[in-house]
Amino acid sequence: MRGIAPAALAAFALLACRPYDGYSPVVAQDGLVPAAQFARYGREQAEVVAIGRALAEWKGTADSAGSSQQTERASCFAERFPDIEAVNADPLGHRLTVQFKSGWRVAVLPVHDGVRPDATPGISPLGQSPCS
Repeated sequence: MRGIAPAALAAFALLACRPYDGYSPVVAQDGLVPAAQFARYGREQAEVVAIGRALAEWKGTADSAGSSQQTERASCFAERFPDIEAVNADPLGHRLTVQFKSGWRVAVLPVHDGVRPDATPGISPLGQSPCS
């Protein structure tokens, strides 16, 4: 009887600790305006969609190093737009916070729609990359 209780407790602990996928709920586009339609609302909206597509395009491994690389590369892409003032990366949250010179601040999530980021219609011409 003494050996059964610890074994049952260990089995219960293994079943209770299931892995959690933090990426899929963040990138779900259910109930949102489609990216192509949102990009037609204006230049800044088109740039947000392009940055979201960059986040999705450069998704690496599921570990923290892959998330850091994903947000770093997307931040470099975002800083190429002339009307972006600041970009703050959140690698664990799989998102960027972008501050435009107009004052608009927006969280950018990955957009998986198969379109290249620089092919988004309505974006400003891309400048030189500040990253090496």
